[in-house]
Amino acid sequence: MKKLVLNYFVLFFLALMSQPLSAQISTPAPSPGSKLMQTVGLTDVTVEYSRPAVKERNIFAADGLVPFGEIWRTGANSATKITFSDDVKVGEKDLKAGAYAILSKPNAASWEVMFFPYEGGNWGSYVEKEPAATVEAKTMKTGHKIENFTIMIDGITTDAANLIFAWDNTAASVPLSVMVDKQVMANIERVLAGPSTNDYFAAASYYHQTGKDLNKALEWVQKATAGENPAFWQVRLEALILADLNRKKEAIAAAKKSMELAEKAGNADYVRMNKKSIDEWSK
Repeated sequence: MKKLVLNYFVLFFLALMSQPLSAQISTPAPSPGSKLMQTVGLTDVTVEYSRPAVKERNIFAADGLVPFGEIWRTGANSATKITFSDDVKVGEKDLKAGAYAILSKPNAASWEVMFFPYEGGNWGSYVEKEPAATVEAKTMKTGHKIENFTIMIDGITTDAANLIFAWDNTAASVPLSVMVDKQVMANIERVLAGPSTNDYFAAASYYHQTGKDLNKALEWVQKATAGENPAFWQVRLEALILADLNRKKEAIAAAKKSMELAEKAGNADYVRMNKKSIDEWSK
């Protein structure tokens, strides 16, 4: 009998130990998180925020849940975060590429929408700081009730859109413009100018590594190293290809050049590799 009781105790103890030490019960969030991703022109815009509900409350008013004239986190829980992959304009204000916290100060006719360089989710930490940009957003009536606070990007064209904040029966809109023409022109100039030195180096490296046409590989790598300031690793590849073509004298000259460039750059590994190759190819 004692043995049976002992066995039950052991089983109970093992079952107890198998349970998580800090078990947590998951329940739905009152203000669920949301993530919006939208491309405007060639710029990616990402918004991360929480969506509180109206729940029959008075929202935007002098005595509302979001009082007129007071700073609001523009959502719930953590600070609302917006990220731009490229430089943009909000209203007429320039913003560099990067992440920003959005705080706002709603009023009846318009909102002040403030963009702060993002430092974390504590929205209160931004209140006393200087925003990177402050934009006036005109308000309008939605014509229907929006139960959960919503941020959307609408009115999208090739170089502009509207960043819209909507809740209950109110919406506020901030014009957003992107530098698409500058980006496209830069791409056109880059592509029409022909392959870059990195393109030539990558092609030569692939041909060399896979044992394809070494003469073609040499042609490409020499286009990569033809400029005034070739990279030591590019000249190193030129030396290796020349050596594989049994053009040892030229290979040694290229290795010496690569070694000199590597010394200036402080890269001891390439100095050592080139020195070893020069010794081998000089025999």
